[in-house]
Amino acid sequence: MSFTPEESATPEEIAQAFSSHRFEVALPYLADDIVWSVVGDEPVLGRDTVEKLCRRSAEDLVQVTTEFQRFRTVVGGDSVVVDSLARYTEAGGDVSVVASCDIFDFVDGRVTEIVSYTIEIDG
Repeated sequence: MSFTPEESATPEEIAQAFSSHRFEVALPYLADDIVWSVVGDEPVLGRDTVEKLCRRSAEDLVQVTTEFQRFRTVVGGDSVVVDSLARYTEAGGDVSVVASCDIFDFVDGRVTEIVSYTIEIDG
């Protein structure tokens, strides 16, 4: 799913795009002062820094097959939660399975904060 500049995505669609690594869909909806916290790491501050991290992640995933085994979304007020379980298979055959939960906060249709919990589990 992608949106033209004349269209606008719902918070649910933006969150789903971001959590499923379709960053190009979600990036236009980031607030300038966004804070992205991956629990256990230092927060990533600001739109430019988050965009760079997303683009680097997208490049890393080019040679990886991603299969979502679970992907569910909960919408409440100005927040969206995406809970997922993904199987990542690298070109060389290495496999990792990652459970994650991303919590998105929105103000005026823009993502102002993301809190991400991730853990690699046995596949």
